[in-house]
Order: sequence, then C-alpha cells, then structure tokens
Amino acid sequence: MAANATPDRRSMEQVIANGLYLGAQYALVALGLTLIFALMNVLNFAHGQMYVLGGFITYWVYGRLGLPFVVALAASAVTLAAVGAAVEVLLFRTVIRRSVREESTMLLAAGIAYFLDAVILLLFGEKQRGVPKIVMGVFDWDNLIMPYDRILVGGLAVVFIVAFMLFMQYSRPGRAMRALAQDRVAAQLMGVQVDRYSMIGFALGALLAGVVGGLLAAITGVNSGIGGPISIKAFLMVMIGGAGVVGGAIAGGFVLGMLESVGLTVLHSYGDITYLVIFAGLMVFLSIRPQGLMGKPWG
Repeated sequence: MAANATPDRRSMEQVIANGLYLGAQYALVALGLTLIFALMNVLNFAHGQMYVLGGFITYWVYGRLGLPFVVALAASAVTLAAVGAAVEVLLFRTVIRRSVREESTMLLAAGIAYFLDAVILLLFGEKQRGVPKIVMGVFDWDNLIMPYDRILVGGLAVVFIVAFMLFMQYSRPGRAMRALAQDRVAAQLMGVQVDRYSMIGFALGALLAGVVGGLLAAITGVNSGIGGPISIKAFLMVMIGGAGVVGGAIAGGFVLGMLESVGLTVLHSYGDITYLVIFAGLMVFLSIRPQGLMGKPWG
C-alpha cells in the first residue's frame, strides 16, 4: 500500500501544478476577450488570431533576430495594441455607428479572423515554429517536476493579471472603462469619452492576447492553425465565468486549465476525448446556470 501512495500523490500534485500553470495562461487570454465584450458588446472572433500573431512576433524577434525575450514580448504587446486600436477605429466603430443589428459586428469579427489567418499564413507559413528556451533546467522537488521556463512564464502571467486588475481598479482609464462597461449611456452623460476609451479597451484586449501568445510561444511554439481553437477556448472561459465579468474571466481560465489538466491525466488512456467531456459538462452547466459562475442573470 505504501508503495502505491507515492505515485498517486505525485500525480495529483503534478496535475494541480499543471492546472494552475494552464489556468494563468488561459485567464490572460480570456481577460482580453471579456474586456472587449464588456466595453462594446462585441464577440471578437479574431481574438485567437491576435494571440497567434503575438506568438509569431515573439518568435521572430527572439528566435530569429536574437534579441532578449523581454524585448520580443514588448514588441508583441505594442504591435497587437496598435492592431487592436486600428481594428476598433477603422472597422468596428464604423459598423456599430451604421448598423443596429448585432449580427453585423459578429460577421465583421469573423471576417477579421479569416483575414488575419491569411496574413499570418502568408507572412510566416504553416510550419510549427519554436523558440529557444528562456531558462534551462527543471525544478524537481519531492513530488513535483516543473521546467523552469514554465515556472517563469506562469509567474509572468500572474504578474500581468495582477497588473491588469490594478490598472482597471485605480487608473483613470481603468475607471472610465469600468463605468463604460456598467452603463454606456450614463458614462457618456458623465463626460466619459466613449470613442476614446472603446479604442483603449480594444487595444488593451488585443495587447493581452499578444502577450500571452508571446509567453506560450516560448513553451509550446506557434503555428498558423491554432487561432480558431484558441478563440474557442477563450469563449469557453468567458461562458464558464460569466460574459463581460472580469473576475469571471479569471475564474473561467483557471477552471478550464484545471479541467484540462485533470482530463489529460485521467482520460489519456481513452484517447483524445478530454474536450468532448469538457464540452458535455459545459452544456449541462450552462443549462443550469446560463449566466456563468459570476455573471448576473439575463433578462
């Protein structure tokens, strides 16, 4: 009995560590998506493609040009912020003003996703791209094994999440965006510049996608075909936590990360059915609580 206790304990601690690592990355992905939705009521189907673009920028600057990883991550963040601002000003703002149908923004977002897929494919090709490890070595203590680069990336993700929360809570743009998310008309009557902060919010959401794409490019690499799956995961997290709720996005990210870690460990002998089980569980969950864990009831 004692001989069997150690592997089980080791497996459980490893599953929890992997779940927390995945959850931090996923929460960062979901934060950008839910911020855009809260501010503009827009489901940005191109969020996954923005993630991929951020990963490729990091790959190019860090892996090909040989510049420090911090510089590559900053380049990814700045580039995606500029892309997000341009998309909001030139595309979404125009469509929202000229159309009263919500389907218009959804179709626009889908079109942007396909456009970015094509651009990424033309610029970087379809091959999987990897970058040199940020940090070498493996942390091995008692019942837990974790590469140092994963620990670093997970820690950076947590730092970015905390920085985002502090920015939204205490900065002037953050307070303006929170007011805009709560009541767009009331915020405008109180003097909030709706167009300006919608642009800032969209840029910030794209920036977060670029940052987490850059972080994970250093671990798993990046390829042009993962934009769609990343968007689906982001929507899953938002639905689990509650659409438009920042705290819900973080909760949804960690829930999905833990479910994926447990599923890949428990269900590995049954083939690749982890997400089949997760989707089935999500359907049951949403039928009971359609507003998610932290969202307000609709209607």
